[in-house]
Amino acid sequence: MRVVLVGVGRLGSFHAETLHGHPDVTELVVADADTARAAGTAGRLGPGARAAGSVDEAFAAGADAVVIASATAAHAELISRAVRAGLPTYCEKPIALDLASTVAALREVEEAGTVLQMGFQRRFDPGYRAAREAVRAGRLGRLHTVRAMTSDMAPPPPEFVPLSGGLYRDCLIHDFDATRWVTGREVVEVYAMGANGGADFFREAGDVDTAAALLTLDDGTLVTATSTRYNGAGYDIRMELAGSLDQIAVGVGARTPVTSVEPGAAPGVPDPWTGFVDRFGDAYRAEIDTFVRVVAGRAANPCDGREALEALLVAEACEVSRAERRPVRIAEIAESAAIAGTGAAAAGPAT
Repeated sequence: MRVVLVGVGRLGSFHAETLHGHPDVTELVVADADTARAAGTAGRLGPGARAAGSVDEAFAAGADAVVIASATAAHAELISRAVRAGLPTYCEKPIALDLASTVAALREVEEAGTVLQMGFQRRFDPGYRAAREAVRAGRLGRLHTVRAMTSDMAPPPPEFVPLSGGLYRDCLIHDFDATRWVTGREVVEVYAMGANGGADFFREAGDVDTAAALLTLDDGTLVTATSTRYNGAGYDIRMELAGSLDQIAVGVGARTPVTSVEPGAAPGVPDPWTGFVDRFGDAYRAEIDTFVRVVAGRAANPCDGREALEALLVAEACEVSRAERRPVRIAEIAESAAIAGTGAAAAGPAT
């Protein structure tokens, strides 16, 4: 099959290598707003890959599927173009940074009747998958507490922050999605706080560099989700799940950037995780392989656009909570945006 890849930044370049090496992909057409970067990527990949001079040229060349790894601001428009052409589409999260644009894009996907697979790579990580299986099998007994964490090793470039959507939409949205996916429950209420102790450009963009949120699930389970742009020890992604019978953890291993200060403990972590490609490389490959199999009709879509909407609703509620310093129910956000039929909006009160 011929695949068009739009966006070859750090993650897009990684996807390009995965797609180029996939046995079902016969040609990869690469497009990027930076045409030199697109040409460089195609040149490094070699035969079977070529660069398009523009996104228009890439689409005009004909394709069997589209992979979107461009800047977030372009996601919704690119999704619309792809699905109008009847092309199965994979898109990195989020669909858009606002609910109205997200809902409009989903409406186009529905009307077109084609596939939109969203990029939430933690669903393909062995640790998160094992946690989901343990919860669903009842191994933990009654789940009562979840602790989720996303910590970057260093801040992104200043120019990225105003375009990112903020810490809740850019980073913690992964924890919101993973919480729903692992537990099988909906978030019904949030209380969120944020802080700025680092570079001024976060505050100037209306963002925070450190955040914490308390989520209540529809069965009463409590979830704490924290994130920071300043974790000098390394890239730290974890989830801990505690129940009445057992407690398990995702992301705890030899490369977890945490040093124990207990007597006799190892003095440090010699090779900590440094970033998302380092930590989740295999999960990204599995995700793209699944999309290719979806296009070929050999697999069902594992994560459609409605899943991205549910996670964005939680992020939006956190932003409102942080700004107004109050608990916010997800149903309130869905109703204010005139969104019907979401899992969170339909969920009953927490017990």
